Amino acid sequence: MATANFLPEQYRNTGELAINHNYLPQQFAEHAEIFRKIEELLKNSDFTLGEEVDMFEANFAATQNAQFAIGVGSGTDALFLSLKALGVGPGDEVITTPYTFYATIGAIVTAGATPVFVDVKDDYNIDPSKIESAINSRTKAILPVHWSGLTCDMDAICEIAANNGLAIVEDACHAIKAHSNGQSAGTFGNTGCFSMHPLKNLNVWGDGGVVVTSDAELRDKLSLMRNHGLINRDETAMFAYNSRLDTIQAIVANELLKKIDDITEARIDNASFFDSTLADIPQISVPLRDPSKKQVFHIYCILAERRGELQAYLIEQGIDAKIHYPIPMHLQPAAREFGYKPGDFPKAEAICDNVISLPVHEFITSEQREFVASHVRRFYS
Repeated sequence: MATANFLPEQYRNTGELAINHNYLPQQFAEHAEIFRKIEELLKNSDFTLGEEVDMFEANFAATQNAQFAIGVGSGTDALFLSLKALGVGPGDEVITTPYTFYATIGAIVTAGATPVFVDVKDDYNIDPSKIESAINSRTKAILPVHWSGLTCDMDAICEIAANNGLAIVEDACHAIKAHSNGQSAGTFGNTGCFSMHPLKNLNVWGDGGVVVTSDAELRDKLSLMRNHGLINRDETAMFAYNSRLDTIQAIVANELLKKIDDITEARIDNASFFDSTLADIPQISVPLRDPSKKQVFHIYCILAERRGELQAYLIEQGIDAKIHYPIPMHLQPAAREFGYKPGDFPKAEAICDNVISLPVHEFITSEQREFVASHVRRFYS
């Protein structure tokens, strides 16, 4: 089935809205230093796995309080390569959430394994109390997703994994700088996987990803797997993949890392404003916030009655209200082979039926967030 590139029209449509999820023109308005480093790159031409990649890996590991970081081609590749490095393949099952982005499930399936879904809690994250009943002799790993930069209940998940001899691959693609009781997202499991897609909190000029781990053997294996298994120019230790973080993207990422604390705190502040301003609207459900966790709000999600009407109204006012996402993974056309049906995961399905996302990025002004909140209130009043 051939499909056209739907993204350019999507970019044009959302670009017309005054209060937008897309903040890249502001994010990279000050690009002189990036351009200067790219000019240096043109001179030395180490476009693939250059020195700037080494610098980024050290910087990112320090940022996320991890022992090792491995730059890869995308967040999806980070998940896929982690699963493959841990031996996940055909005949295996991986337990995960039905409320996530498509890449989570795509990584499991392209690794050769079968996704096994369990329902979520009210915080949109996987429910650990439902994991053990899904474990069987084919289960190889658990893949929790830190949705919207909120860490899952990793203490419970780690205990389940240890008791059953399972690996943990954390989908932390939303969760740079997130932590629970001071421990950083991505450092609980065997690996933690991050995305640097242009609309992530740490973003580059295309696709990019990174894996963190405290296991030196896994670090070495992932470093081989991302680069054809090469141990030097003339020898390969394994026949593997091409998923290198381009040097030009590492340049951009290193510059953005200098701002990541300010980016994070601005998003938290905007989310806190929306929490306090929208919480008393009866038709809106704002998730409870756990004070032991630092949520970093890649997305700001709430549940809304008459969601479709609210979204249309906000768009009419120039507010880029989005739905992340209207169809849970177990009900996607691609998931038909797994045999799930409506009603299997009622909480995830209810979220998908009612969730709406408001722009929360660091360039939203005080006036703009007041404007957004006032129109949500006006719609229901």
